[in-house]
Amino acid sequence: MTDRRSGVLLHVSSLPGPYGIGDLGPASRDFVAWLASAKQRIWQVLPLTVVDPHGCPYASPTAFAREPAYISPDDLAEDGFVTHREKPYLAGDHVDWKAVRAKREPFLAKAATAIANEVELDGWRAEHPWVETWALFAALVDLHGPDWTKWPTDLRDLPKNEKRLATVRKDLTGAVARHAALQWAFDRQWNRLKALARSHDIQLWGDLPFFVGPLSADVWFHRELFDLDERGWSKTITGVPPDAFSPTGQLWHHPHFDRAAHAKTGWKWWVDRTAAAIELVDVLRLDHFRGLDGVWEVPAGDATAENGQWIDGPGQEALDALKERLGDLPLVAEDLGVITEPVRKLRDDARLPGMAILQFAFGGDPTHEFLPHNHRRNLVVYTGTHDNDTVAGWFRTADEASRKHALAYLHTDTRDIVWSMIRTAWRSVADTAIVPMQDLLSLGSDARMNVPGVVEGNWVWRLGREALNLSLASRLAEQTILSGRAGGTE
Repeated sequence: MTDRRSGVLLHVSSLPGPYGIGDLGPASRDFVAWLASAKQRIWQVLPLTVVDPHGCPYASPTAFAREPAYISPDDLAEDGFVTHREKPYLAGDHVDWKAVRAKREPFLAKAATAIANEVELDGWRAEHPWVETWALFAALVDLHGPDWTKWPTDLRDLPKNEKRLATVRKDLTGAVARHAALQWAFDRQWNRLKALARSHDIQLWGDLPFFVGPLSADVWFHRELFDLDERGWSKTITGVPPDAFSPTGQLWHHPHFDRAAHAKTGWKWWVDRTAAAIELVDVLRLDHFRGLDGVWEVPAGDATAENGQWIDGPGQEALDALKERLGDLPLVAEDLGVITEPVRKLRDDARLPGMAILQFAFGGDPTHEFLPHNHRRNLVVYTGTHDNDTVAGWFRTADEASRKHALAYLHTDTRDIVWSMIRTAWRSVADTAIVPMQDLLSLGSDARMNVPGVVEGNWVWRLGREALNLSLASRLAEQTILSGRAGGTE
């Protein structure tokens, strides 16, 4: 059995199906079967937490709860919680998040009511205590809107008043139970999918965002852990400093953590959220790994990130707390961007694999660490990620020096640039190689998943119904076998 392996990056929302968005039902199971036929051993997805109104999973209103839109209507009907006639059919080859919400929410509300009435959930809820915070928060959002800082003062400050908190929980028992039921339904369907993947020797890889959104259940319930004023507004926000790509830096608008407050708890929130994410997957990509060492802090209200400063991140203390609770950390460090020696030390001391993006390798000198001849074994090599253009789109817009370097290095011409990149990733010495589904299909920029810094128009790409064919599986399987990444299936 070889340690070398490969896989495909495809988010659940991008799967095909008749309901306007991918889900955990038949299309997910078909994809697992297709991966097995293509000799793949990893299916990597983006964060499974609830998305923001634009579909972004990296500005979630929760660090714990899972996105109900991914719950399969087919499986809910098969389990008897709704009828097949009630399923929320919605045409479209891209995700229209607004239309999906409008169509699915009444359907899911009916299913949730049936689950809450028919299934004994007390034991499951006790095993997942984060559900209580999320379900109460979601019930209050239904009544008062998503901006908890504008709620009536007694609700805004509810976590500080145990007596009032107990009263509100009791008053909203039914609504809380319905939101908890949706989390149970997701968990049930995901566990079925995970068991199927394991039966095919396929690992599920997930993604853990570093920050949470300001209008999240976590910030509302644990205000003491974030740098907020008495109203709950951020005093400082996240970002990145100016660089060659962004002369004024980037503002991400997440609230900053209060490091001292987290340290006093023994990093409990960090440990709990990571444990909840790892419960779903075999390996977890830790987004913005360099934030463990230091984060760029900008005063709230600034129009740019220029007037910021580096402050200490959670550091080794948080990693030690994670290891004490979880043992060997099944994490991948997203160590992209400007990475300092202290960041490398955190990664290497924890024996975590880092990442290499082939699109970033070309146009410089032969010492670039992302060029395959500089790769190391403990590494995950990608042609690109959800934040990159597709390979075809990248090559079309790259500068002339990068294009010439890539063609010479890959020993190819422009007609086969995408699969030349895939073959090169598969032949890297890196233990793991992953390709976005869009690159397997040689798609252009219109199939890009996300453009960082742009709010609208992202997270909408979906896979065509006919894309997962035998010809593509055979082509990928051939490269996987030749590269020694097929494991025991060779």
